[in-house]
Amino acid sequence: MQHRSIFSPVLLSLLFSLLAQAVLIEKISQIPNVEFDFIIIGGGTAGSVLANRLTENCNTSVLVLEAGPSNIGVLETQIPFLASGLVRPSPYNWNYTTTDQVGLAGRNISYPRGHILGGSSSINWCVYTRGSAEDFDRFAEVSGDSGWSWNKLLRYFKKSEKWRAPADHHNTTGQFDPSVHGFNGLVGVSLAGYPTEIDPLVITATQQLGGEYAYNQDINSGMPLGIGWGTGTVLHGQRSSAATAYLAPKFLERPNLTVLLDVQVSRIIQTANGTTPAFRGVEFRQGNGTLHQITASKEIILSAGTVGTPQILMNSGIGNPADLNAVGVTPIVDLPDVGSNLSDHPVISNPWLVNGNETFETIRRDPKPVFLEWKANKTGPFTDIVLDHIGFGRIPPSLIASPDSAAGPNTPHYEMIITNGLPTFIPLPPSGNFIVLTALVVAPSSRGSVKLRSNNPFDTPLIDPGLLKTDYDKLIMREALKSIKRFSAAPVWSTYILSDAGGLSDAVTDAQLDAYAAANAGTLFHPVGTASMSKKGAPNGVVDPDLRLKKVHGVRVVDASIMPFVPSAHTVASVYAISERAADIIKASY
Repeated sequence: MQHRSIFSPVLLSLLFSLLAQAVLIEKISQIPNVEFDFIIIGGGTAGSVLANRLTENCNTSVLVLEAGPSNIGVLETQIPFLASGLVRPSPYNWNYTTTDQVGLAGRNISYPRGHILGGSSSINWCVYTRGSAEDFDRFAEVSGDSGWSWNKLLRYFKKSEKWRAPADHHNTTGQFDPSVHGFNGLVGVSLAGYPTEIDPLVITATQQLGGEYAYNQDINSGMPLGIGWGTGTVLHGQRSSAATAYLAPKFLERPNLTVLLDVQVSRIIQTANGTTPAFRGVEFRQGNGTLHQITASKEIILSAGTVGTPQILMNSGIGNPADLNAVGVTPIVDLPDVGSNLSDHPVISNPWLVNGNETFETIRRDPKPVFLEWKANKTGPFTDIVLDHIGFGRIPPSLIASPDSAAGPNTPHYEMIITNGLPTFIPLPPSGNFIVLTALVVAPSSRGSVKLRSNNPFDTPLIDPGLLKTDYDKLIMREALKSIKRFSAAPVWSTYILSDAGGLSDAVTDAQLDAYAAANAGTLFHPVGTASMSKKGAPNGVVDPDLRLKKVHGVRVVDASIMPFVPSAHTVASVYAISERAADIIKASY
């Protein structure tokens, strides 16, 4: 499908004058004739962090192989307001499609993953949430490494974060807790940069309802339950991604860092035999061209993401032997959990027609003035992400299963995103103004997989996120929808919300709610788990707690795929923190 911009040709002519092109290598022939210490496969969220931190040592050389193009000059990745529209098919998206989902009434759905420098951090919704402290304490328990606990990882959340005032410099007193944030990192994080008409209504609703909707001053404290102000990866009115933060031009100028764009890796190559084989070679191509090989002197680091990492491992003969033989790939390393344990967040956007005229629809129907303000000053509505407020809740205690899919009693089962209008991925109707309350299952029990479709390493894989596959996940989504209904019935909304515009009001019984969910749910593209970490020496899992690939020398995995459970959060903040710690672990190894 062809990517379509919301901008007219006149506005598009303004796009490419905003930033100068940074120096990045775009041809294989330009790779310096040196031996690289580390080869990082993937210049996404994790790969960008590692490339930056490892090359802080001028004696360490790093090559990054990125499948997508540069992010520089791609305006729609810079404007926070447009963030949600980047999930549509485009050159900056891998444009995957899932297998038919039994929990979604047999539908298959698009599955966005970033195909651009910065990876999914360049095309996500810019929402910054960390999850609960219990999420990470569970990581520590499962891996046997206390370094993955909340208390130990908090300093890495802070290390990655550059908290800054919002674009409008409004008084943020009481909207966040400075003690839990970092101010000296690289990734910009801020509160909403432009007020919306629903902001005071949301706060009033928290006061009227209390309880599960009580105001939470900072949802990033490790205790996210309740409703609070949303935070986004926005710096001075622009998206802050892994590419803009960790691979900014001043870092790309390092002589020991080489970033090669538009190359796709087919497999990693065994370079030594023995009881534990070594894999330090990489095979890749540019376009449909010749296959090339290069070797790392120390390690290959797989940072290709929850889809790309297991695909490359399986194409290399590392995985479940039965699955590999079935598609004609010769097994080399018996590691059956590669590609399994995929978990993700099911999502449903629920719109209501409102009595207001300052919603996103008004902006989208006439974007030019707002765009010109943003271009001139980096202020105005285009500095805002999809939400100003966000909420997290738990299902009633009587319904909680044993074992519970949530990490503990202070961890949410579901999330509510409160949006001042239709996000830009939803087609714009000719008239009307809306509020959207989006429900997510953030503690799913369902598990899916990534598998090879064939022995062609460049064939798209079979992606099964297992959305709403279990009865427990259906129950959580049902309760989330009920919670949204209760929130929308707060007295403050009585004259503002006019009518349901999406059909949720017609779903009254549990069976009707389940049918509504199956017909309308999708994904918020937060997949994790396909190269899960487990205790060192454990027969299950894919990587050890130091993120070394089990049963292999010379390979580490650093990306969202190593998380054994999806945190109750938008995953980018977790990946930044995990990658920062991984960089320290790798440095300490040498």
